[in-house]
Amino acid sequence: MLPQDALEAARDELLEYGNTGMSVMEMSHRSKAYEEIISEARELFYEIMNIPRSYKILFLQGGASLQFAMVPMNLLKTGADYVLTGQFSHKAYDEALLFGKSVNIAGSTKAENYTRVPRQDELKLDPKADYLHICHNNTIFGTRYNYVPETAAPVVADMSSCILSEPVDVSRYGLIYAGAQKNIAPAGLTVVIIREDIISPPMSGTPTMLNYTVMDKNDSMYNTPPTYPIYMCMLVLRRLKSLGGLSVMAEINNAKAKVLYDYIDESALFTNPVNKPDRSIMNAVFKTPSEELDALFVKEAEKAGFVNLKGHRSVGGMRASIYNAMPSEGVTALVKFMKRFEVEHR
Repeated sequence: MLPQDALEAARDELLEYGNTGMSVMEMSHRSKAYEEIISEARELFYEIMNIPRSYKILFLQGGASLQFAMVPMNLLKTGADYVLTGQFSHKAYDEALLFGKSVNIAGSTKAENYTRVPRQDELKLDPKADYLHICHNNTIFGTRYNYVPETAAPVVADMSSCILSEPVDVSRYGLIYAGAQKNIAPAGLTVVIIREDIISPPMSGTPTMLNYTVMDKNDSMYNTPPTYPIYMCMLVLRRLKSLGGLSVMAEINNAKAKVLYDYIDESALFTNPVNKPDRSIMNAVFKTPSEELDALFVKEAEKAGFVNLKGHRSVGGMRASIYNAMPSEGVTALVKFMKRFEVEHR
């Protein structure tokens, strides 16, 4: 979901942005009007996330999946650590293996079907690693990190599904990347927040478009950036600022998640397999006692207006994604429906 007020602002400016005589979709990315948009979006990120000025903010393309390759191409010199907590961290690890360097699995909960995140004392870190890669929130398995791993190497975090949901101490990370389509903007934009001192020449043969140094030197405009998603990003960030920032957003998100998890925990029909301290506040997974009943729940939920609740095929069951723009009323309505379903089918 996108915030309704951001969508309404985009609707009102669809045909003409300000007094430019054109839509944002028609602008040259080199125009003064568009430079103001991308500059405001960047400055709002610095302000809302409290990002130190020693970090650069890049507006790129290709989604988080392209970062799976771009990170090692730019940062991997001799070896790296990867913690596997679900499908996307595993994809990032597999991509890093393509480059012929030492890539170490520093931790994994695959044997437990990724129902928790490895603890710090379980990590087997390479003291010579160029970086440690983690996926901060795991959409499919409904887990998240509740700590930042301690390591001598820069921590690289995929925050695609949790960025802007709560305050983050950016200084604890070397690089944060996020596909925009969960909490930032429509698909098409990827945000990279990278500490300036780790931007260095990439490995030989890296395409120009995958070079952080080139993207930084050109202020994310080596080529035409995803102009409209960046504009939508600006509108979403304006809304977050007006709400009071990420501390307020965290209160809202934790309250929404608590309503859903509290009901699941007291339910005689629905269960959540995730280790409680590791539960995601963005993606809550749950099941009934049988696949047949899960399928019936998804079918009846859709009839009642609750869509996209079917869980990923690797875990089954259901998954409720309660990203920033999901109002509290949506979670309350879902719980009400779940209670009715439980009375009818337990």
